[in-house]
Amino acid sequence: MNLSLNLLAGAALASLLLGGCTSKVTEKDQYSGFLSNYNNLQEVTTTTGEKAMRWVSPSWNPNAYDTVVFNKLELYPAPKPNERVNQQTLNELQNYMTSQAKGVLGQKYRVVSSESAAPGGSNPLILRAAITGVSASNEGMKWYEVVPIAAVVGATQAATGHRDQDTNLFIEAEFIDAKTNQTVAKAVRKVFGSQLSNESQKITTKDFKAAIDKLNADLRAFIRS
Repeated sequence: MNLSLNLLAGAALASLLLGGCTSKVTEKDQYSGFLSNYNNLQEVTTTTGEKAMRWVSPSWNPNAYDTVVFNKLELYPAPKPNERVNQQTLNELQNYMTSQAKGVLGQKYRVVSSESAAPGGSNPLILRAAITGVSASNEGMKWYEVVPIAAVVGATQAATGHRDQDTNLFIEAEFIDAKTNQTVAKAVRKVFGSQLSNESQKITTKDFKAAIDKLNADLRAFIRS
């Protein structure tokens, strides 16, 4: 009887852990607090086929703006470099993603670094964006700290002793109408990078470049919708 109960409890726990590791979107308890609020976010499928949590105002019209105020992608909360994700990697990711986003935005809008730099008579849109995330220990999806980049080991891998690990990058962003100071669109997204061969392999910017390309393709489609 006790054995049966133990097996049942174990199966239930495994089910919960597997549910966590297979999630394609950021879970609510992984939201960083970067956005002004997380109300009304709904799961959507992006143009590139990826999943995201997103809300768009009914009044959203990308053609109503001619300028985007965007300085750089932030690291939020304050980064915690470690032996797998050092400060150089964080800086490279921040700079690479900032440059790529500006390139996409610049295809449609004038991009300025501050509201004061927006020309008089322009219609500015403010972009706030940050790299956020959570990391997991090898103890079956036990969340233990918030860091800009997460290396997440799946529950089945931890249970069977495999060392392969998935890399995940968590992004939060919102567009704000500069004239009304109202959020007109916001998104929370879990980006999947390369799989690492073991738990000591360092995470690099290269692991995420293909995923960042998809992210920018979706941004391009969104501002042209």
